[in-house]
Amino acid sequence: MTDIRSETVGPFQENCYLVVDPDARRAVLVDPGDEPERLLAMIARAGVPLDAIWLTHAHLDHVGAINAVRRVHPVPVWLHPADRPLYDRAAEVAAMYGLPFDQPEPPDRELAEGDRLTVGGLRFDVLHTPGHAPGHVVFLGHGLMLGGDLLFRGSVGRTDLPFSSGADMDASLARLGGLAPDTIVHPGHGPATTIGEELATNPFLNGTALPVRR
Repeated sequence: MTDIRSETVGPFQENCYLVVDPDARRAVLVDPGDEPERLLAMIARAGVPLDAIWLTHAHLDHVGAINAVRRVHPVPVWLHPADRPLYDRAAEVAAMYGLPFDQPEPPDRELAEGDRLTVGGLRFDVLHTPGHAPGHVVFLGHGLMLGGDLLFRGSVGRTDLPFSSGADMDASLARLGGLAPDTIVHPGHGPATTIGEELATNPFLNGTALPVRR
């Protein structure tokens, strides 16, 4: 059984997820973006050790609470290396928005297409899904996808940001059509959905919209 808990944090209303294996009593944190006190409280309520921080990508709204969480839980941070330019200048971008920001320490481990990550007895495959960000990944397993900013209910991630690519986004979205329709998508923003629901209603996924390429 997979226990997925979440908090929606910060001015960008980003979804941070705690993935818990209740049998093995282990957990990982996905995309700790802001409001670390709330994220630490979520971890404390779960009452299980934290093993790692997994990042779908390195935009500032997905990495801003890393340092504060690691002061309490000194766990490794996993990131795809193609997103290091975004990660390394997150504080600079936050300053452009006038936001306070705690620049995280460098990540510890690199993610790659085809990796299989574990938390307790749970297994998640890493899919490299660039477009919104060059090192964007999703974590797929146990009938769900921790999808970052690839796919939202009724929409998709932006491709008009520095280092984004509309052509890459089109290719990444095309991969989702092969997933089981009942796959639950836990996105980086907004409510959960399923692949089937988005294939039926999301014009960016079912081919009724113009490509997102820019």
